Amino acid sequence: MKVTISFQQLEHTPSLDTRIKEKTNKLKKYMEGKIHAKWSCYVEDHQHYAEIDLVGPKCEFHASAHSDSLYKSIDLVISKLEKQIQKKNSKRKNKIHRKNPHPEILDVEQAWLDYDEDNFKDIA
Repeated sequence: MKVTISFQQLEHTPSLDTRIKEKTNKLKKYMEGKIHAKWSCYVEDHQHYAEIDLVGPKCEFHASAHSDSLYKSIDLVISKLEKQIQKKNSKRKNKIHRKNPHPEILDVEQAWLDYDEDNFKDIA
């Protein structure tokens, strides 16, 4: 997992770096393959904003949040992103399970009762 962090109008601290990397590593359990997370943190109108662009194989996610603390904003962004990923995964799983790999097999006697010769005179 590659993590890129950019700060605008904020002081870069090692504790913020570790917090962001720690939270980003939490997302590994939802996704497989090469993942690139681009974080952007900034301050605007006395509000701390955190945004993330998460790019992985066959998927792309974006989340942003703001609050009075950057740590709260990071937590909000991660929770939003987890919801997006879980929703995407559940849709994918439902799509797989909707396909019926085993068609319903009728009883042989019942199948012959459904056979009507009048419907097949045109074909023969």
